[in-house]
Amino acid sequence: MYEQWKKIGFVFDPLTTGLDWMRSHAQNPMPEHLGGSTYRVYFATRDEKNRSRGAYFVFDLERPFEVLEVSRMPLIDLGPLGAFDDSGVMPSGLVDNHGRRFLYYTGWSRTVDVPFAFHVGLVVSTDGGRTYERPHLAPVLGRNPHDPYITGAPFVLLEDGLFRMWYISATKWEKESPEAKPRHYYTIKYAESDDGLAWRTNADLCLAYEAQEYAIARPIVRRLKDRYEMWFTFRGGANTYRLGFATSPDGRAWKRDPSTIGIDVSPSGWDSEMICYGCPFEHDGRLYALYNGNSYGSTGVGLAVAKE
Repeated sequence: MYEQWKKIGFVFDPLTTGLDWMRSHAQNPMPEHLGGSTYRVYFATRDEKNRSRGAYFVFDLERPFEVLEVSRMPLIDLGPLGAFDDSGVMPSGLVDNHGRRFLYYTGWSRTVDVPFAFHVGLVVSTDGGRTYERPHLAPVLGRNPHDPYITGAPFVLLEDGLFRMWYISATKWEKESPEAKPRHYYTIKYAESDDGLAWRTNADLCLAYEAQEYAIARPIVRRLKDRYEMWFTFRGGANTYRLGFATSPDGRAWKRDPSTIGIDVSPSGWDSEMICYGCPFEHDGRLYALYNGNSYGSTGVGLAVAKE
């Protein structure tokens, strides 16, 4: 685990774009290497009604504070009225499948007795990522016997023809009193697929809750030579989100590190209250991480690098 990090700084603020559908948030940043030191970063942004859509910005690691491009239209827009994703979409995992690009996302809908529902959706591009279309209007991983409540935040690897997904699944909703708002309890699970569309789930949890935790979210999995590494976001009790770390020999059974990733809150500013949704990536032999700060990414995206 990398415990010593240097914060490079705040690299993207959605408020600077002036777009009506990008009023706040650059949540769940996910980088894609375009060549050289240039990266496209996918994220979820929100409009004035707090509805999220998929977007991206492009930046250069050698000039990280200069935004080279921002999507002018949503990369993934809201689903039709009544669909599982009519209130929000959040891109989360990207896979190249024999020239077709599979972009997995979380689709949100509003509910009555609990605050929300979300499930795993998919859009597919056949033109190199310029445009994406839904293969159908249903989620690719919705409610099932092992996930009776909600599924989301999918991260997918394609290994030897097998699609492997790590995602969050709710284990219950709970009210502390009749007047209280329901609280979600969700953690990370694992599923497999032969085609990226139909998924085999199971009852096992990748990570168990610890102490007063009730939310273990946004898994990012890296395959190394001798193991898998997972970054995730967790919170419990009065604590706001922090970044956690786990390892696995096979991607199924995970051992959680008792400490955090090591990217901590700042004394003041945009990431002074919360560190969440971290996404590590390697460039020229160094490990970098994009991450969100306060209010679940409402303030934008930061960049850090592991110290040598």
